[in-house]
Amino acid sequence: MSLLSEALAPAGVMLVGEALVDEFHEGSVAGGAPFNVARSLAALGRPAIHLLTRLGADDAAGQLILQSLRRFGLDEAGLQFDATLPTGRVTVSERAGEGHVFSIHGPAAWDALELLPAQALLEVLSPRFFYFGSLAQRAEPSRASLRALADRAGELGAIRYLDLNLRPGSSERELAQQSLLRADWLKVNDQELAQLLAWFGSAADALLDPLGPSSALRAAVQQLMAQFDLQQLILTRGGAGYVLFNTLGQVLSEGQGQVLPALVDTVGAGDAFSAMLLAALLGGHAIAPALALANQYAAAICAVRGPIPADDAFFAPWRAAVMAQGAQTR
Repeated sequence: MSLLSEALAPAGVMLVGEALVDEFHEGSVAGGAPFNVARSLAALGRPAIHLLTRLGADDAAGQLILQSLRRFGLDEAGLQFDATLPTGRVTVSERAGEGHVFSIHGPAAWDALELLPAQALLEVLSPRFFYFGSLAQRAEPSRASLRALADRAGELGAIRYLDLNLRPGSSERELAQQSLLRADWLKVNDQELAQLLAWFGSAADALLDPLGPSSALRAAVQQLMAQFDLQQLILTRGGAGYVLFNTLGQVLSEGQGQVLPALVDTVGAGDAFSAMLLAALLGGHAIAPALALANQYAAAICAVRGPIPADDAFFAPWRAAVMAQGAQTR
């Protein structure tokens, strides 16, 4: 047994991709979908969460990310540092009628993720879930590294959870196709599913039924899932709730949107949904109550600025909910 394997516990979730700084008009906060999910998982009481990412070797954005990572006690074994490329940055602006507009700067250190150290960690940890998205595949060599890691994670038996997150620079058909081929579970929102169906399946006009999934949508989802051998598809619909489909296009679970006493912003809401879903499943929940908790937690994140609350007390009742329901299933 190597020193590395002695030092690290088996992973519940391994997350691969971007850690960056979101620049709002009132200041900067650490962000990036994999990093958001990793921090929420840790705050919700899930141990053995490992983030594979790459930062600038010595810049202010990287220091902000390290500070946040250490706040949540995340393991640092998966961090890489780049002597040339800077830590990633995203300028976030809010425009009337458009919501948030993201300007993603590049190239960034996360674009240069090296395969060999990341793969060595994957082999040791053999995680239950392998989380990835599309933005980290916008450029080489990270694109090749992430795909090789996803392939190996599948061979090791991990559930590969794809949170597509189509963004400028990572919304090409081929990139989505290659990601879907490496996914077991897919999480998308309405707009992303519409785009996938336009690229790979039926017309997207079957989507927007406020009363729930139509027969046309169920058939389109079944076709998409069969094409890419997906096990489950999770559709998040913001204020309209969520739907879980199985491989036959049948609705396994669904829930309504949450009433928000105050909406501050929606940055990180989808990441919060993924984090609570994975935390609850790791805690022993069945899929239906795990999805319901995820829906509630994502709504709560919309009532604070940015993707992760600054006050640690925010997480206490959610952590208790995960532990309490998990205990009931054991």
